[in-house]
Amino acid sequence: MINIIDKVNCCGCSACASACPKRCITMKSDNEGFLYPHLDKDTCIDCGLCEKVCNELHPFPQRSPLQVWAAINKDEEIRLKSSSGGIFHILAKMTIDDGGVVFGARFDENWQVVIDYAETMIGVEDFMGSKYVQARIENAYKNAKRFLIEGRKVLFSGTPCQVAGLKQFLRKEYDNLLTVDFICHGTPSPRVWGMYLDEVTDSCKFVKSISFRNKINGWKHLHFSVEYDPVTNATSLLSSAYQNQYMKAFLADLTLRPSCSSCSAKSGSSNSDITIADFWGIWNVNLDMYDDKGTSMLFINTDKGRQVLPSKELVKYSESDYAVALKYNKACAVSVVPNPKRKQFFVQLHATKSVIKLIDKTLAPPFLDTCVRSIKSFARKMLKKANRGVNHYYTNPEISSITFRNKETGWKSYSIKIKIKDKKQ
Repeated sequence: MINIIDKVNCCGCSACASACPKRCITMKSDNEGFLYPHLDKDTCIDCGLCEKVCNELHPFPQRSPLQVWAAINKDEEIRLKSSSGGIFHILAKMTIDDGGVVFGARFDENWQVVIDYAETMIGVEDFMGSKYVQARIENAYKNAKRFLIEGRKVLFSGTPCQVAGLKQFLRKEYDNLLTVDFICHGTPSPRVWGMYLDEVTDSCKFVKSISFRNKINGWKHLHFSVEYDPVTNATSLLSSAYQNQYMKAFLADLTLRPSCSSCSAKSGSSNSDITIADFWGIWNVNLDMYDDKGTSMLFINTDKGRQVLPSKELVKYSESDYAVALKYNKACAVSVVPNPKRKQFFVQLHATKSVIKLIDKTLAPPFLDTCVRSIKSFARKMLKKANRGVNHYYTNPEISSITFRNKETGWKSYSIKIKIKDKKQ
């Protein structure tokens, strides 16, 4: 019988609800917006299957990839539409062309995210691009199993915990199943996302597209964008991913699921065949694979993954190694550390009228830090003037030392101290 005592021990993969023979487990949203299993004890027959398929209770062992590749889709149009190097699109097309089915994350009618399947490449387009919201599984595991039993090839893509959840749910290996996950920073709250979207859009029904990682200014300078239906005459939203409030909260680990701080699917333990990610840092190790349009990092985890690797006619490859991947992509193996203000944020979320203002307020630096930065900025400006001879007092000074946090008046009321020949300031 599944029993969640500490929410850090539930990733919301829905394997338990999908496996329950009596359908007595339902996934319900908590006050933070994350789904957790709720059990109807009157219907439960105590078969224990929900515990057997729980990846938190029975995690797969960690492993290193068999091969690591930097990869670029040679189709420039597809690559620009993709989050990184456009490799998922090729794998999906190979599956569809072979009469198979592709599972991935798409937006629903309310612009929340759900795992669904597609049998055409037009449907696969909905799965392209990163979606920084935790996706609902709903019937995805059951549908995948149905297609597998029918003998059709299935490509299942999702977060590491979702892929692990599928493998636990199936409880056996299928030759016609290919699993693809990605290096995951963490899954943000659907509730926070819904509140943000309501605040920045007049109505979701007029939204035409949303991109968390628009490449309009390049792969490294990602932008968040919302495009509206032309008939509305509404102004599309475009902002740097590092300045947009929703993305700032995500990157600051403020809105992530509690289990993301103790992820049981890191370091290859999702049991996926292939892991796809951005090859951050590629510009430091292989400039031949970098043009600021997106480069994928591929972990080939199994022989099956190696067998389906797209041909060099479609993909430009360069072999790398796991040590390089870990150096520039620590999320491969390391879970996030929760933002210290996370609890405070979600407590205030219930009463706030503006999630944007709440994010700005929560992430605003402490007053003391602001003062220190101001002092340092002032000092740098003064030194520049001194070196240029602009300020008579500082003309050609012989500076012996600078202390930005002089504690002569105490630790909490420190001051800046600049020693100049025969003078002190």
